[in-house]
Amino acid sequence: MTDNDPPNTAASRIDLTVADGAAWITLDGPPTRNALDEATAAALTAACDRVDADPSIGVAVISGANGTFCSGAVRGFLADLAGQPAHVGYERLGAVYRAFDRFGRLSVPTIARIEGAAVGAGLNLALAADLLLAAENARFISGFAPVGIHPGGGHLHLIARAAGRQTAAAMGMFARPLTGAEAKAAGLVWDAIPVADLDQAVADACAPLRRDPALARAIKASLALTTSRIDDWAAATEVERARQMWPSSRRC
Repeated sequence: MTDNDPPNTAASRIDLTVADGAAWITLDGPPTRNALDEATAAALTAACDRVDADPSIGVAVISGANGTFCSGAVRGFLADLAGQPAHVGYERLGAVYRAFDRFGRLSVPTIARIEGAAVGAGLNLALAADLLLAAENARFISGFAPVGIHPGGGHLHLIARAAGRQTAAAMGMFARPLTGAEAKAAGLVWDAIPVADLDQAVADACAPLRRDPALARAIKASLALTTSRIDDWAAATEVERARQMWPSSRRC
């Protein structure tokens, strides 16, 4: 089955395809390089709900179309929020970040297939996955500080959780980007391979989970219970959300 949501007014469409025990979630927005907005976030949440409701699915893969993973939030999103009452902007920002949390809470194991750039909020989305597989020439870019925006969505926490505090500092404060190969060396991703081999690597990782979806979901539940990944992320998101609103209002 294939979903083509959200409508054409969204920054990116979310395509959901389910086949042979695996769900493939694809961000597809060529004009915005697969950017995120509220409509895209709502469609991503809806796709996650459908994955969880289908017991035949044992693994979900998220990727971006057209050689890019995700360029982050749409340009001007925070500036638009700054012109609204504080509580409205706060909730609209939270609606986008809750979609990442929803993906992170999927009951099936998740893989981020990363080709091209993963920037800002797009990097958050990739880091919400259980396993990150990247092309060697992928680019991981924090992107917030250089444009005068405080990181959001638990950005610093997600980087530090994967690769340690120093990597979070280098990327989030000092704006140091990483290639796929550098991200593997830092521990940000599990593997970085030639782009021509990326699809096969993802297929190989999916294979045992597709064969036994019930076992895959049981293992994912145990991982969530034993690592406390989500609760720390939720707290970090709330810390960053208020501070992320501050630079936007400061420019008004």
